[in-house]
Amino acid sequence: AMTIDVWAQITTERMAREPWLATLNRWTGRADDTRTPTVASTLAAMDEGGVKIALLSAWYGPQGSLISNEEVAAQIDAAPTRFRGLASVDLRDPMRAVRDIRRLVDGKRFVGVRVVPWLWDLPPNDRRYYPIYAACIEAGVPFCTQIGHTGPLKRSETGRLIPYLEDVLLDFPELVVVGGHVGFPWLDELITLTIKFPNFHVDTSAYTLRRLPPAFIDYMKGIGANRVMFGTNWPMIAPAKCLDHIDDLGLCAVGRTAFLSGNARRVFKL
Repeated sequence: AMTIDVWAQITTERMAREPWLATLNRWTGRADDTRTPTVASTLAAMDEGGVKIALLSAWYGPQGSLISNEEVAAQIDAAPTRFRGLASVDLRDPMRAVRDIRRLVDGKRFVGVRVVPWLWDLPPNDRRYYPIYAACIEAGVPFCTQIGHTGPLKRSETGRLIPYLEDVLLDFPELVVVGGHVGFPWLDELITLTIKFPNFHVDTSAYTLRRLPPAFIDYMKGIGANRVMFGTNWPMIAPAKCLDHIDDLGLCAVGRTAFLSGNARRVFKL
């Protein structure tokens, strides 16, 4: 099967220097590995794990761009059949954010918009996000975010699904949302949002499949079957390592294809 990775990034040197990344690298055993990935090393890791297409994220935070939209555009240009982009924006300048989305996000090269709430310490129902949701709906692309606890040493509150993301889904019923990183420890809330909102989805990035919580695996086989997508959070975890032990999940053939590629293909119109 042609696997799609819905959350990857080719990290820049300036992002690698962020102090919150040090804690993450310590946990994943990459503390001494200061090399940033390249297009070539990313493609090699994708080939090893059988990943056909990776969605590469831009990152913007209060400190400015950690991976700019222009850098992601150049990464896509280096391997246009293998990469698509997720643009990011500066929440402090909502009109510039809207103009950036209108200019860049064509649904073909850039297929969505990602904002990581913990980076801003602003939950997704904050007023500064709302113009971005309107722009995503106009562009016909998903809004990608992060749900659940924060791995780096930053507050987890912004990743709570209820009330923050629920408010957004209530206010923008047309908005397609992809919540990255599983959503633990709020897996009951994941079920609630899935039942209430047909446009809500989730990805498994930042988890190897063998580390997925049992309750989440049950969700994947049940009401989440057409909502869950594979992701890695590369370079934090390589695709082959993420996918190791996939057979242990006990997914049926249809469920496995939906998880690895089908749901992503449908949601991102790949």
